[in-house]
This record gives sequence, structure tokens and C-alpha cells, in this order.
Amino acid sequence: MPAEPFLVLDRLEKRFGELAVIRELSLAVAEAEVLALLGPSGSGKTTLLRLLAGFEVADGGSIRVGGAEVAHLPPAKRRFGMVFQHYALFPHLTGGENVAFGLGGRSRQGGRDREAVAARVAAMLRLVDLEGFEGRKPGEISGGQQQRVALARALAPAPRLLLLDEPLSNLDPALRERTRRELKRTVREVGITTVLVTHEQEEAFDLGDRVAVLHQGRLDQVGMPEELYAAPATRFVAGFVGRASALAGTFAGAGEGGPGVRIGGAGGSVWGGEPVVGRDGNALEPGAAAELVARPESLRLAAPGEPDAIAGRVVERRFTGVVTYATVRLELPGAPEVEVLVARAATIGGADAAAGSGERVAVAPGEGGPRPRIFPAGGRGDGDLVDGDAGGRL
Repeated sequence: MPAEPFLVLDRLEKRFGELAVIRELSLAVAEAEVLALLGPSGSGKTTLLRLLAGFEVADGGSIRVGGAEVAHLPPAKRRFGMVFQHYALFPHLTGGENVAFGLGGRSRQGGRDREAVAARVAAMLRLVDLEGFEGRKPGEISGGQQQRVALARALAPAPRLLLLDEPLSNLDPALRERTRRELKRTVREVGITTVLVTHEQEEAFDLGDRVAVLHQGRLDQVGMPEELYAAPATRFVAGFVGRASALAGTFAGAGEGGPGVRIGGAGGSVWGGEPVVGRDGNALEPGAAAELVARPESLRLAAPGEPDAIAGRVVERRFTGVVTYATVRLELPGAPEVEVLVARAATIGGADAAAGSGERVAVAPGEGGPRPRIFPAGGRGDGDLVDGDAGGRL
């Protein structure tokens, strides 16, 4: 948690009838920090953003900005800027008029003349690299340019907090990546505290200084992207963030070659990992049912019969352009499948080419990648997929 937080959410709650959407959520954001709220549909991330904006009223807890409580204030009194998912630009107004719209009431109250407003509009459009687009209407510019007009409009009144609701979801993949770089540059240049909502992992990792993962209205973990990927704190985060495979077994203590998970019953291989304490605070006991969750780069293909390797058969080989993955169905009860990173660059006829579909191989712990995590069995949680259910998986 930041030492001097600018935005503080303290035990925030929101219900819709009997349904608890936000459950005693506490979070702190430092000044000028960019926090990404990441989670699947129904996790509560959009509701949390609406609570921040003042579009929803919390049923409990507090929201403090700069030390002052704002939960009771209407949206217009909070001095927050917001970029909506569909941008909410007025189609009959030009880009310059859309940006000026948020300055209208404030300019009248402060006695600003039209020249001052025009200068502010020009400065905001210049900031988002749209100088000269003042006279174009939304229908005359691209989706990425519309997003930047919406960002300029949100920043024009000099808000103290910027809220972004799935700001890139309406763009095609190529335009989304370019617009994301432009958005990141603008937010860093302004230095404004920002909270963004996304279900795209790559977007959260790229834009956020830290990422907060929401699951069923609760904050499962908050940390730097590297921390969430390499050291997930819950079974849900382990499966939701990035690609991962899970193997069931029993926990093996130090006396059995652990800490690790014994896979395949008595006499099976012990694969090492880092035990994670459950939500109840209890540590795993030797012999307890457990799951080992490993990233593809933490595993390797091996020859059948190799020590600690588990035999299986390749059921899929997937080339993504940057890396190649092999999915192996293991010869274990339940026929679990694991995903192994077999090449980090495009190769023709390389060693990994032998790992073709249908070939019998074995899988063993690798020497690289994050150390696998060990969780108590049954701690997956609703909606948690073994192979990651976040869009834009890395």
C-alpha cells in the first residue's frame, strides 16, 4: 500500500437487492499512480468505478480523496474526469466543441472569456496529438481519434482524478495497441492519478503501475504486474492472470523432497513449488490434497522415463508468432492436460518441431520461469479457468 495515498477506499460495500457486488473492499492509490482494475465479467470492477464517479451510492465504507470524504458528493462536485467505454461524444458537435463542453459551466462561473476556453481546448487537443482537429465531428475521425477527443474532454477541466472505463475495448487490435501507447504517454505527461477498468490482461499490465484483481466483488490481490504473474496470492489469480496449468496431488513436505506436490499417487513424482497459505490462514499439512499451478515456461518436454518426468501425448501444438506451445495430455487419472513453452521464436525444423500432435513425450519441471505455486485443493473459485480466462493472455 502506498505510504501517502491520494485515493483511499475503506471497506467499501455495494449491494443490488440481496446481491453483494462489492464486499468490504479496501484499497489505496498514490498520487499520480495509475491503477488498473482487472477482472472477469461480473467481478464488480465497473460497479467500483461507478462508485468512484458518484453514479452509484455505496451501502457502506468510505471514499477519500486528498484526505477528504467524497462518498456523499454528487458526480459534478467530485472534480473527477471520466472517459466512458463508448466515449459519449456529442455527434453534432465538433471535436473542439466536445472538449469545450466540460468547460462551459466552469468558464461562466469563473468569468473566463471565449479566448481562454479556446486556448484550453487547443492545448488539450495538442496534448493528445490532435492539433488541427478542432473542426471535425466524431463521424469524421477514426475510433482512436474519438478516444483521444474523449480523453482531452475529460482532462480539460483539470480534474484531480481520472477514471477510464474500458477505454480501448471498441478498437480493433492494431489500433488498440497504438492508441494504448498514446494513452499511456498522455497520462504520464499529465501526471494525474488514474483508475482504469479493463478485462484485458495485457492492457492492465501495460498501463497500470499496479494491478488490482477483483473476483466476486472482493480484492483478491493488488501488486505490480510482475508480482501478479510470478507470485499469485490466490488460486483464482493464478488461473486468471496469464497462462497456467494445474495438477492435483498431495502436499509433500521437506522430508519427502518438498515442499512440492506428489503427483500420481503414492510413489509418484514430487514437483517442487511455493506453498501459498489459504484464505483461512492455515498452512498446508503434509498429505493434504493440493494443486500445483505452473506457467508454461516453468515446464519442459522430456523423454519418457526421465526422472520426475510424467509421460503423456501431445494433443496440440500452437504457434503464436512469438512463441510455440505444446499441450500434453498426461498419463494420469483424469488425463489432465498441461501447456509447455517449447520455443520462444519462430523456427523451421528446429528441436521443437518434433513435438508434433500425437507424439508420446514426457513433461518435467523446467529450470526457468516462475516457481510453481501450491494451493489447497478446491480453492479455485467460480469462473477460474486453469488455462487463464482473461482476454489478451500473455
